[in-house]
Amino acid sequence: MSSVAEEKKNLPVTVEKPIPVTYDLGNLAVFDSNTLDRNDLDSSNAQREENIKKISRDNVQLMINQILSLPIKSTTESTNGTSGQSSSMTLVQLPEPTSELPREKPLPKPKAPSKWEQFAAKKGIKPKERSGKMVYDEDAGQWVPKWGFNGANKKLDKQWLVEVDDEPKKAGDDLVDPRSLSRAERKKLIKKNELQHKRNIKGTK
Repeated sequence: MSSVAEEKKNLPVTVEKPIPVTYDLGNLAVFDSNTLDRNDLDSSNAQREENIKKISRDNVQLMINQILSLPIKSTTESTNGTSGQSSSMTLVQLPEPTSELPREKPLPKPKAPSKWEQFAAKKGIKPKERSGKMVYDEDAGQWVPKWGFNGANKKLDKQWLVEVDDEPKKAGDDLVDPRSLSRAERKKLIKKNELQHKRNIKGTK
């Protein structure tokens, strides 16, 4: 093993600085206000890269020392493998960040109002209050979504016995399955909403 490798292997975990560094452990950041020697960082200096690595290494070591002083907890989670073995993880709870980081991307531009929003603003129509996405199913004794998978609007589809009107829905329809009719009406409503959505988008361009 070379002397350089041996020296890097035996670097101390304690680092002393004339001016103590400050930390933002929530962002895993170290702020070093110590004065740097211009000659050490000059592009003509052959040891420039090594000097930068040494400063960075010392500051990272200081940050690691601070992280290891934070509360540590271990957790065991079962893996999805066929062996059924569990994996143990050691977690460190970082504090809340103290530095505000700039946004990676600019703020999104406000969306242009849709055709309906323009009409509502002109007529002074206020948006309806949303009643939520869940509704209580008394038969099942639990809260279920109003629409979508297992939604309350599909309740008729699951009934094994449904009442059929004496009068046909349309001329020539002797028997109409209310479950099939319910599904057809939902699909028709979806297509209508999609068409209206496209018209609104087109109206904003």
